[in-house]
Amino acid sequence: MSTEHRRILALETSGRMGSVALGDGRGWSVSARLSGNMKHTSELLPAVERLLCEQSWATDSLTDIFVSVGPGSFTGLRIGVTAARTLGWSVGSRIVAVPTLAVIACNALEFVPTPAHVAVVLDAKRQQVFTAAYALTGGRYRPLFDACLVDPREFLARCPRPLAVLGEGVDYHGEAVADSRVDVLPRELWPARAEHVLTVGLELADAGCYTLPGDLLPMYIRRPEAEEKWALLHPEKA
Repeated sequence: MSTEHRRILALETSGRMGSVALGDGRGWSVSARLSGNMKHTSELLPAVERLLCEQSWATDSLTDIFVSVGPGSFTGLRIGVTAARTLGWSVGSRIVAVPTLAVIACNALEFVPTPAHVAVVLDAKRQQVFTAAYALTGGRYRPLFDACLVDPREFLARCPRPLAVLGEGVDYHGEAVADSRVDVLPRELWPARAEHVLTVGLELADAGCYTLPGDLLPMYIRRPEAEEKWALLHPEKA
């Protein structure tokens, strides 16, 4: 399918500030932020409907859905993935599962000078972070280390220098970040954005990395807390 005939919906619900975007194979054209405070359940689909109306696109004209799959807020990820699966089934759109940390890394391209290496950190509680590191290559950030659950000091010590750090985990692990002698990018670059879900998703789509609706799952990395508690109470079934 030619780029100009693709109609793409991008969904980002991994953090506090959700967003949606529409675009074609050349990039994003319109986007909208949700109001924040994790109101994804009530605001996500109305925001999609508004953008589709503004573009005069019918829902069943969507050819692709790109969705941020994590790691991130377990509840937020479930909402985004459920919406993508439902739309994929109902209108026949192809689905691309987009790694959230790669989406956030794209924000660093807006900083001047553009960092040579970036690490994205999200709070995972228990003195740990969800994190990954990237190197600037050909105007894009390519992964150095895959997404993982780890102690922030340990991970940042392994990353190349110079290193810039971004992500909402900075607020929760400020001492570890400061001790690592890295540059912290401005706060406005920390949240994931649907526009960059589309950017990363286009590369994956062009590489044929599509996911069937029934196979689409959030990338939690760690079990949800309720499952961990259940496993502790029922070790014979874990």
